Amino acid sequence: MPDVDLVTEDTECLPSARTARPSSSASGWRARPAGPTACPPPPALLQRGGRGDPELADTGVFNLVPMVFERLDAGEAPRIFGDDYPTPDGTCIRDYIHVADIADAHVAAARALAAAGEAGETATLTLNIGRGEGVSVREMVNLINEITGHDVEPVVTPRRPGDPARVVASAERIGTELGWKAQHDVRSMISSAWEGWGANRAARAAG
Repeated sequence: MPDVDLVTEDTECLPSARTARPSSSASGWRARPAGPTACPPPPALLQRGGRGDPELADTGVFNLVPMVFERLDAGEAPRIFGDDYPTPDGTCIRDYIHVADIADAHVAAARALAAAGEAGETATLTLNIGRGEGVSVREMVNLINEITGHDVEPVVTPRRPGDPARVVASAERIGTELGWKAQHDVRSMISSAWEGWGANRAARAAG
């Protein structure tokens, strides 16, 4: 991942050492009227969270928010992978986005493509879906503690190979082309994700 303040749609897409796949901080969406195709980045770089309905909550533990939830449920301290990055508090910075905002962005893109098709035009969209605001891992862990009613000091473990210090998406183009903007902040994302996590606790315990 190039060392840039904001990842735009034109930022060079390089393989991450940890994922060995092309990656971007935003949910990259490349679509054509004949058949839209999603080109999502690895979960390590795009941090999605929140839920639309508790019954539909994602119960997987693949990114920071559910990883912290799982540790708190087990009575264990959340883990921070490295605190010696060149960032204000030493932890990685990411662009966190609510899943409802991702869904809304895809609806806006689909409508734009449908309108282009009805007008006999061929349209292609390559757009980041993000908030354009970075939040550090330590800030997120502190917010999760606060919102879930916990007070558990995280433990710092060694860095994971390939984790870039900062990955934050520029949302300027999607705002200009689709008039779209994320409506949820990280507090809303954590609160709804925690509600969904609680609603599905029994199902996870049952395996």
